Amino acid sequence: MLLLHCPLLLLLLPLSSRMQKLPTRDEELFQMQIRDKAFFHDSSVIPDGAEISSYLFRDTPKRYFFVVEEDNTPLAVTVTPCDAPLEWKLSVQELPEEASGEGSGEPEPLEQQKQQITNEEGTELFSYKGNDVEYFVSSSSPSGLYQLDLLSTEKDTHFKVYATTTPESDQPYPELPYDPRIDVTSLGRTTVTLAWKPSPTASLLKQPIQYCIVISKEHNFKSLCAVEAKLSSDDAFMMAPKPGLDFSPFDFAHFGFPADNSAGKERGFLKSSSKFGRQTSSKPRVDLHKVCIGNKNIFTVSDLKPDTQYYFDMFAVNTDTNLSTAYVGTFARTKEEAKQKTVELKDGKVTDVFIKRKGAKFLRFAPVSSHQKVTFSVHSCLDAVQIQVRRDGKLLLSQNVEGVRQFQLRGKAKAKYLIRLKGSKKGASMLKILATTRPNKQLFPSLPEDTRIKAFDKLRTCSSVTVAWLGTQERNKFCIYKKEVDDNYSEEQKKREQNQCLGPDTRKKSEKVLCKYFHSQNIQKAVTTETIRGLQSGKSYLLDVYVIGHGGHSVKYQSKLVKTRKFC
Repeated sequence: MLLLHCPLLLLLLPLSSRMQKLPTRDEELFQMQIRDKAFFHDSSVIPDGAEISSYLFRDTPKRYFFVVEEDNTPLAVTVTPCDAPLEWKLSVQELPEEASGEGSGEPEPLEQQKQQITNEEGTELFSYKGNDVEYFVSSSSPSGLYQLDLLSTEKDTHFKVYATTTPESDQPYPELPYDPRIDVTSLGRTTVTLAWKPSPTASLLKQPIQYCIVISKEHNFKSLCAVEAKLSSDDAFMMAPKPGLDFSPFDFAHFGFPADNSAGKERGFLKSSSKFGRQTSSKPRVDLHKVCIGNKNIFTVSDLKPDTQYYFDMFAVNTDTNLSTAYVGTFARTKEEAKQKTVELKDGKVTDVFIKRKGAKFLRFAPVSSHQKVTFSVHSCLDAVQIQVRRDGKLLLSQNVEGVRQFQLRGKAKAKYLIRLKGSKKGASMLKILATTRPNKQLFPSLPEDTRIKAFDKLRTCSSVTVAWLGTQERNKFCIYKKEVDDNYSEEQKKREQNQCLGPDTRKKSEKVLCKYFHSQNIQKAVTTETIRGLQSGKSYLLDVYVIGHGGHSVKYQSKLVKTRKFC
């Protein structure tokens, strides 16, 4: 397979029976092309089995295409947006019969191929809009002329494309472990220690893998490409720390690298190009840093600011292919200064809390006015946590919390409440907590006692499933999402891989089924049903329902695994 780029209105089509046949994979030619990096930098030619980096101007589409010579050929195409969402689609045209004859196996000169261009459109196979790493995979693709169109409507942006006709043998992207989360194993006022399970690509396949950590004060990242697009050319990479010394990119004066960053200049991602006539800024980004640390799987980031929230991402990078895969990112707030051992809760404001494994956190709530009742709402993001509430020293509540729980306690004038949160023995805990004396101003949406999704087996078809869930007397917005999973996918696996506090804004747009408002004054009748159509026969799907409160905070119901009928 050979990938080519041309203007949007032009399309390669071999018309002559004398045309030389494009090889599926000429390994000698492929290795020669890979070694010649200049051949592919902003070039029109991309080999089978190599990732390319390119650039899109806003509202200016780009088109790539490639020929698959034989029917039943495996095909995988991966598109990675960097710093802006992309719109892209993959389509195919049928090749004329005379174009499929035997040839010399040598590729035609590029200029000669460009003379064989027409403006016909093909049949659309796949399309996507968004900023997720998205891919098209087929185990048996027909022969034809495949066409990939890309467009950025937000701003000028970088992107990456990888395509191969041998996805099983290539395995270009590092594989994630069974539990792909990053664990925060130790948390201090200025340090955070991270640990993660090694990639099977390194531990089992013995391929060269290094890990790159990204530290941000803004948000998590979905791809290493997105990280590099945020970094200036001088700050894109850093040398690995010396043996025995962990990464310390920050100092107490400011959040940023030391002045000497010459170690990373050779591998800068955003390099200015006279061809585009636009210069990238070399000003360091003081809120984002990245370091590659080799193959160890425990690491301490030091010299952080106390009482500050940081976001951590981990990427496994295959040093042979330079392709990467993202672990499930996490976040943590460093401890307060020693004199600030108790976190003050504000009435009606949600507070994010991080608790290390087997650790504990103390919070204090002192209402400024007299009150009859006080409500505590707790949303545990990962494992269960224990909550204890004392009023003026008297124990009022002691419960384990998994998921979302609300506790309403009798108030008392001038009372002060001390909340103790104890983490799980299994690992670090993250949660959101809200304390208020005004129950009518709850930011968390109200929930029924039963947050399960029920599937009706008798209503299952080969292309649809019907489900129901309970609501409340309060009018809320409900959004339902679907995701196709393998037959051996389990609820326990889902729980290990996802932060339950992540809302629908973290889901792919293609997974969204619908959103609707629902409530019932009669709590016995507060139930709604929905039929999800357009599914494939004999496939398993994971269904999620999110309820979104008036304050914008969302809570996810218990996930439901369903499977369509195979025969109807």
